[in-house]
Amino acid sequence: MPRGEGLTGVQKAAVLMITLGPEISSNIIKKLPDNDIQKITFEIANTVKIKSNLKDAVLEEFVNLNKAKEYILEGGMEYAKTLLSKALGAQRAMEIMEQVGEITQQFRPFGSARKADAQQLLSLISNEHPQTIALILCYIQADKAGQILSGLSPELQSDIAKRIAAMRSTSPSIVHEVEKVLERKLSSMIRPDLAAIGGVNSLVQILNQVDRGTEKSIIEYLGKDDPELAEKVRASMFVFEDILTLDNASIQRIIREIDNKDLALALKGSSEEVAEGIYRNMSKRAAATLKEDIEYLGPVRLVDVEKAQHNIVSIIRRLDESGEIIISRGGEDAVIV
Repeated sequence: MPRGEGLTGVQKAAVLMITLGPEISSNIIKKLPDNDIQKITFEIANTVKIKSNLKDAVLEEFVNLNKAKEYILEGGMEYAKTLLSKALGAQRAMEIMEQVGEITQQFRPFGSARKADAQQLLSLISNEHPQTIALILCYIQADKAGQILSGLSPELQSDIAKRIAAMRSTSPSIVHEVEKVLERKLSSMIRPDLAAIGGVNSLVQILNQVDRGTEKSIIEYLGKDDPELAEKVRASMFVFEDILTLDNASIQRIIREIDNKDLALALKGSSEEVAEGIYRNMSKRAAATLKEDIEYLGPVRLVDVEKAQHNIVSIIRRLDESGEIIISRGGEDAVIV
């Protein structure tokens, strides 16, 4: 079974979140640093398909890593290695212990490169400047660096070897810049032959479970990095029919902000259930007038209905962001404040 080889730690975390589902994932993601939340949610939004055996492998790896950390706490590294060797074999135990070691050094540069496959790294960096390649090889595992060095031309091998031997120190800003470029290349690689899962809908399900501050931070980050993606997420966060999930006071607050023409058009293309939910929160006279307006409209274009519903959803979002209403999150009831 593949073990997620070639995936970065952030990509594996995204697979894990998608696999666990929105309720569990939202509880996990709220406890992570903002920087990690942004990276993971970006990966979730851009992960459209995942092989079922890859999901299983990531879950297995997650379980094994947690076992290793528990064993380390009980009796140290050697104790953990002994128990894992008995359960999983010496080779797999060494792999897990190496991963645990990398996790404990999560702030060490080129974490994604250390998790990537050697051949994948070779294809990404083979055309880089020899000094850049030398820098990367200094930060990744020796065996992986050896495989990459072996895949280069003899002339380049010698040049890089000399540079590695002569390297003493490098500016942190240069290390950070090289790491950022490499991480971007790794995260953009396409993985074919996959089953549909994840994507914007998965991200929206998770965001609907987190607190408002986390949601706002993520949406703002996506807006800066990928405005088109951010808009897709926003558009999926709350649709017109979701107005029924709000309490009566919130619906009444929204009605006061809505143009009557937009409301009539929006209800023209909605279900009877949504219409009744609106009527219940209006006076009898206002509801009767609205019903007359809807009948008076006659046949309408779908594009006009969708535009009206979009306008209303925009108002709902604005009221939610200003704190005048609260859209239900994480199982909490929607209330007006």
